[in-house]
Amino acid sequence: MTGKIAVVTGASRGIGRAIAVDLARAGADVALFGRDEAALAETAAACRAIRAGARAATHVVDVSDEAAVNTAIAEVLAGVGRIDIAIANAGQSKDGLILRFRAAELDRLIDVNLKSAFYLSAAVAKPMMKQRGGAIVFVSSIVGLAGNAGQSAYAATKAGLLGLTKSLAKELGSRNIRVNAVAPGLIETAMTSEMPGQAREHYLNTIALGRAGSPEDVAPVVTFLASDAARYVTGQTVVVDGGFLM
Repeated sequence: MTGKIAVVTGASRGIGRAIAVDLARAGADVALFGRDEAALAETAAACRAIRAGARAATHVVDVSDEAAVNTAIAEVLAGVGRIDIAIANAGQSKDGLILRFRAAELDRLIDVNLKSAFYLSAAVAKPMMKQRGGAIVFVSSIVGLAGNAGQSAYAATKAGLLGLTKSLAKELGSRNIRVNAVAPGLIETAMTSEMPGQAREHYLNTIALGRAGSPEDVAPVVTFLASDAARYVTGQTVVVDGGFLM
């Protein structure tokens, strides 16, 4: 992966930060997208600390804004000339029963979880097609595969990423662009820290490995899918859940 350029959205913290650091460890230079400038700077510092000479550029951008995504991708291309890897990790969670869910809340989840991935893919597809190669990885969720009561809106957006994965894999495969997804289970992040205790206990009692995962459990799987080691893998969803869905 030495010399490859990777874009990671939602890179401020959690899974996104772990992915960026793992890609840097593997030899990639990273462009970090997110809304929190200070947190992005911390991610960039962690990337440089993990590998001497690693380049990590920060881009403050709302990835639910198509124009902002296009501008940020243009900045990356102007600076380094190519993009080899794109990781669509940005996401938000909002639980609620469908009878109580507001339209504005649904719109925000669609914008952040699904549209942002579409915008990123569209922005990187052209340079990847020109260089006849690239890898795109979407960070979905096991909720997108199995559903969950009280998470219908969130599950719908994460399931949408799986359809996008398969469609783009077919659309871009002839140009040697691979598109895959990971579906994490219960991962210790700021997002899951708000989970009610009863729901958390249910998850933990169902996970075969008996524990929640960490962002560092997810990141190497993303790195693998983005690497040449997965050069014949496309259109797939890899579940990283400790044995919850079996």
